[in-house]
Order: sequence, then C-alpha cells, then structure tokens
Amino acid sequence: MSAWLDTVMPHLLLVPILLPMLTAAGMLLLGERAVPVKGVISMLSCLVGLVAAVLLVLWVRDDNTAAVGVYLPGNWQVPFGIALAADRLTAMMLLITAVVGLAAQLFARAGWHRAGVHFHSLFQLQLMGVNGAFLTADLFNLFVFFEIMLTASYGLLLHGTGWPRVRAALHYVAINLLASSLFLLGASVLFGVTGTLKMADMATKITQVPDYDRGLLHAGAALLAMAFLAKAAVWPLNFWLAPAYGTASPPVAALFTVMTKVGLYAILRLWTLLFPPSATGSEMFGTEVLVWGGILTVGFGSIGMLASQNLGRLAGFSVLVSSGTLLAVFGFGHARLTGGALYYLMSSTLALCALFLVTDLVARSRQEEEKVPTILFGMGLQPFVPEPTASDPDINLDESEEPLFGQPIPAALAVLGMAFVLCALLIAGLPPLSGFIGKITMMTTLLNPNGIGIYSGELRPAVWVLLALFLISGLLATIAFSRVGIRFFWAPRGRPAPKLKVIEVVPIGMLLGLCLLMVVRAQPVLRYTERTAFQLHAPYAYVHAVVAASVKPGPTSSPLPAPNPHPAASGAQP
Repeated sequence: MSAWLDTVMPHLLLVPILLPMLTAAGMLLLGERAVPVKGVISMLSCLVGLVAAVLLVLWVRDDNTAAVGVYLPGNWQVPFGIALAADRLTAMMLLITAVVGLAAQLFARAGWHRAGVHFHSLFQLQLMGVNGAFLTADLFNLFVFFEIMLTASYGLLLHGTGWPRVRAALHYVAINLLASSLFLLGASVLFGVTGTLKMADMATKITQVPDYDRGLLHAGAALLAMAFLAKAAVWPLNFWLAPAYGTASPPVAALFTVMTKVGLYAILRLWTLLFPPSATGSEMFGTEVLVWGGILTVGFGSIGMLASQNLGRLAGFSVLVSSGTLLAVFGFGHARLTGGALYYLMSSTLALCALFLVTDLVARSRQEEEKVPTILFGMGLQPFVPEPTASDPDINLDESEEPLFGQPIPAALAVLGMAFVLCALLIAGLPPLSGFIGKITMMTTLLNPNGIGIYSGELRPAVWVLLALFLISGLLATIAFSRVGIRFFWAPRGRPAPKLKVIEVVPIGMLLGLCLLMVVRAQPVLRYTERTAFQLHAPYAYVHAVVAASVKPGPTSSPLPAPNPHPAASGAQP
C-alpha cells in the first residue's frame, strides 16, 4: 500500500496546475452568455483543488513516507528538465490558496462574477499561476508562473467599472512590469554564475562559486530580491497596494491576499536554499536588509491604518502590516521564529480575506437610501421590536418615544458586526484568537535567551525594535478598527440593515471558523509549522529529493549497448 501511494501521489502535484488551466480553457469555449454554467464549473474546480491540497498536506506531513514529493513532467533528469516539488511549506501554501480561492468564488457567485465577461476564466488562471509558483523547483518556471499570475490579476483588478479602479490598475501594472524585468535580469545573472536555474541544484553550487564571481552572485540575488519584495509590497515599493486592493472587487481583493504571500514564499525558499549559515562567503546574505525592510513596512502600514478613513484602504494597509511582519521575521533566519511566523501567515491570510469580504457588505449598508425591512440572509425574516407601553414603568424612552434599551439588534447587522469584530481581533493580534497566538509565539522566541542570543550584534537592535512594533502595531490597529466600527455599526441611526445572502455569509463564516479552529488545535498546527521551519532551514531533504529524482523508464526503454572498445573490429570506420 505504501509503495502504491509513493507511486501515485507524485502525480497529484500536477492537479493544482492542470485543473485550473483546463477549467479556464474549457470555460473560454462556452461563450459569453453561459455565466451560470461557468460559475458551477469554477466552483467544482475549486472544490477538487481543495481536496487535492488536503491530500498533499496529509502526504508530506507523514514522517513514515517521503517528506518531499518530486514530479518530472518531461521525464528529464534534473537539471535539464522541469521539476515540480512539494514539501511541507508548499503543501501548506497550496491549502491556504485553495481555501481562499473557494471562499472568494462562493462570495463572487452572489453577483460580482456577472460584472465581467471572463471573470471565472481569469480567476482560474490566477489560481494556476499562484499554485505553480509554489510548486515549481526552478527559477525560469517561477518566472513563467509569476507572469501567468500577474496577467490574470491585471484583468481581475479591472473587473468592474470606475476611474479609481483604472488608475490603481495602471500603477499596479507599471510596478509589476518593472519587477518582472528585474526578475529576468536576476535569474540571468545567477544562471551565468552557477550554470543552472534549478534552485536545489543551485544550492549545491553556491559554495563552489569562486571569490571573483561572488559579487556577481550577490548582485543577481539582489535583483531577484527586488522583484520579490515589490510583489510582497515592502516599503518603499508598496505605494500601489492599498489603492489597488481597496478599489478591487471584494472577491478579487480577497484572492489577492495570497499574491503578496507568493513574494514572501519566494524570498523564504531561495534564501534558506542559497544563503544558509553554512554557505561560506555568502552566509546570511542580505538578511539585515530583509529585517529592516520588514520593520519599516510594519511601521508604514500601522500609520496608514491609523490614517485610513475608508474601510477598503484600512484592509489594504492591514495587508502591509502582515507582509512586513513576516518579512522581518524571515530575515532573522531562526527556525523556531519562522515556525511562529508560518502560523501567523495562515491566520492573517484567512482573516484578511474575510475582512475584504466583510468590507463589501458594510459598504452596501451605507449605500442604502431608503429604510427597508430587515431581511435575514435574504429569506424575508423580520425581527420583532416590542412596542413601549404606559404599563411598563421601567422602560427608558428617548425623545421619539422609542426604547433606549432592550431593542433587538437586526439579525443581519448582528452577523455582520460579529464578523467585523472577529476580523479586527485577528488582525490586531488580540487574545484569545489565532492572531494573538502567532504573535506571542514569535515574541516568546525573540525574548528567549536561547533565541535572541544567536543573533549577531548588528541585528540585536532590530530584535527590540520589532518587539516594540508588535505591541505598537497591535495598539494602532485596535484604535483604527474601533473607530471604523463605531462609525459603521454604532453611531448611525435609522440606517437600514444590509440584505445578506447565505452564499455571502457562508465563505466569511468558513474563513473565520478556520481561524477559530486554529485556536482550538493550536498545538498540532504549531507542531506542523515548526517542523516545516526546521525542514526549510535544513534543506538537505529537499535538495536531495529534487537533485536525485529518477527518470521513469518508458514502455520501450532498453539498456543502451555497451560501447565497442575496438570500432575497427565491427567494421566501423574511425
């Protein structure tokens, strides 16, 4: 049974790429009017992708089987052919992408998917690009999947109408085209120095680079880092994120929360492979820049959250705080610290996705012009409001003879308010939710003498600055969300409750429910992320699995004849 699984499961690595690609191609053939059919097909594709991601997580987490799955699509030996690889980190990121994609797809079916002709096809191509970036094991195909992801995101960002969306899209396209150019230059330089584009093969050759080429190696890595950091929205390359995410349609903005994680994933994967402490001459290259860049991004994002008057921009700056926190922690190069950061990555991604969906429902309630009966989940259920009577001496009345206390909250508004509160608590990192567990895990590691003592003198000030920013950013986020909550849920009177549909509430509940599940199952989840981090910082299993991946013999394969040591004896001409 185990041998059968080891034979079949590697083929599962193709599903996260081929499934959305074939789905997108099939929906393009259906024409422009088959929107309901496209919605059903896209939903089924997302469900199958989620099942495949869960199976990959179960496969790579089992210590009794191969920790790293490798698939050679062209059946060419590394470093000559394309290679796909899945370890714990890859499987975790694929699962997050599948969950976010399913939630965004569900929410879009409430009406947003009709605002554009090719929404579902672009949505599936976006998933294909993100999944391929997580699965690929070489730089060239990483660039290919980056471009697929970005090209689809250009169309999704313009999904809808309005000049603000067009202006934000132009900035978004410009910065990403520049990042793509830097990506190509960096990959070309690294190929010229190491002679390979396979990341695992490159890791084996870093120590063999001569000293006179070491500067060129670092220059190529710096160019690559610039491309990844622009995608991860690190300050000062993040001017595009808040306007773009704030003006995008809610399901698209929710899906975009994973895109910033692609840049962070690429940084984490490459730097643990190419510049570990054992890479003599290049050990921990550029880590100080990563740490301080992340710290500046957290500070900038926190100030932006406090200054935001629009809920969409507030959510965009929250993405910056999450991205900066992860980058700063990854830069320290400490396995236990990275384990806490990966837990925080899961929690913040799910919470931010839910926040972008909640933002649309809040904006809808503000756009209501007439007072209409409250509708519970679109099913026509109206709340009962007791009428004050003279026989109730304890009732409190205002100037309009309406009760001040004891009024039931409209069900739709109560659901929306509770979802907003949970998103705020998760993003601010307040107890007892998963955002707090992730932050406290990272802070504990930083304060642990066995952890803080390993850092060099140059990074010690950054440790204390980051600890202070954890607290300050949480305080500023609490203030910002409290102010927005008071304005939208408390202060207004006479505003009708929003009309919610089941298909809108279900994805928000699913995302927040997973965050609550991460609290209940914090120990096994943290154990998984810590083992993932130790595998990353000791990448021998990953490197060996990719480099030593064997080519499968074909049905007509036969051993090559042994060379004839005497050509003249067989009649061959010299």
